[in-house]
Amino acid sequence: MTELAEKVQQDLVEAIDNDDLVLPTLPEVAMQIRQAAEDPEISVSTLSKVIGRDTALSARLIKVVNSPLLRATQEVTDLHTAITRLGVNYSSNLAIGLVMEQIFNARSEVVERKMRDVWRRSLEVAGVSYALCRSYTQLKPDQAALGGLVHQIGVLPILTYAEDHYELLADSVSLNHVIEEIHPLLGKKLLQVWEFPEQLVQIPEHYLDFNRQSSGIDYVDLVQVATLYCHKDSDHPLSRIDAFSVPAFKKLKIDPDDQAMCNDLQESRSMLY
Repeated sequence: MTELAEKVQQDLVEAIDNDDLVLPTLPEVAMQIRQAAEDPEISVSTLSKVIGRDTALSARLIKVVNSPLLRATQEVTDLHTAITRLGVNYSSNLAIGLVMEQIFNARSEVVERKMRDVWRRSLEVAGVSYALCRSYTQLKPDQAALGGLVHQIGVLPILTYAEDHYELLADSVSLNHVIEEIHPLLGKKLLQVWEFPEQLVQIPEHYLDFNRQSSGIDYVDLVQVATLYCHKDSDHPLSRIDAFSVPAFKKLKIDPDDQAMCNDLQESRSMLY
């Protein structure tokens, strides 16, 4: 670890421990959607009105419902039908996740590029997590997709910090090291502050623990397998992880070399774009 990376890491960890680190707030529209979805009697029409206040978000949900993974015989062209097709729970969780794209903005080109890369990968992992959940578990696909969308959310505060500390921004080796070391801890902290369900709060902290054992299949397993799949055949260090030794694959009863499964998952990678 470089001296700069070590100093920054110590500063950030201390700030986290003392609750001095300014964390991004959940966008207002996400808060409104969550509040609406907490009503067990909420109707599709009511949720449509809440989500419909954000035209870009409405368009994304319609696009998702028309993706190859979910597409029905007739194209969906309106938000009410899209929510009816997806269901209230999935529409709510997916909308909350997609709204987070609004947090991915930056003042510098370097940080903007890194944020976009994180978001693009999060979209891919979310799509694959959804597909894995639907095909191999009894868990909720909407929660799996949301878990994929937030698994790297801890990178955001680090990049925001880097924008105010040019020496870190100018040293890509130190910046990448700090991100790798701290983003799981920050991600957990952020989701706790946003009052996410505990089963999703655990994802940023544990998705990179490839020796992790748990009593049953959970959302960490799904995001972990999705992450490895999305880095498969790339030059990223995660592509060198031996999937056959990862407990999550065994729990899901998935053969990493199953070409038919890989072909199916390839389509799901772009379902949220």
